[in-house]
Amino acid sequence: MIYGIGTDLVEINRIEKILTRWGERFTEKVYSKNEISYCQHKANPAMHYAARFAAKESFLKSLGIGLGMGISLKDIEVINNPQGSPHVHMNEKIKEVLGNHGITAVHVSMTHTRENAQAVVVLEQ
Repeated sequence: MIYGIGTDLVEINRIEKILTRWGERFTEKVYSKNEISYCQHKANPAMHYAARFAAKESFLKSLGIGLGMGISLKDIEVINNPQGSPHVHMNEKIKEVLGNHGITAVHVSMTHTRENAQAVVVLEQ
């Protein structure tokens, strides 16, 4: 059964401006070391940061919560499995929250164009 669905759309140029202005202060506050390494090794890092930002926001929306309600953006780590598909890495905080809601699976999909990045998260019980 579906517990929740979240979606988010991020303008890539907005993330580019934030990266230019705040650099590591932004990335280290929002992204894990694995996410930073992944994005920095891409031809257009902002595109990949934007997609992950959208996935993090989508995850919060799928839970029906927002920022400042117990989970930080950095707690939500979006990494690729060996086949290249994105998934949410389950740290202890995320496992606890999902367990409290009886959530057994997290599905995430991300896409981007030159201008926008979008993500959808579906939580399953």
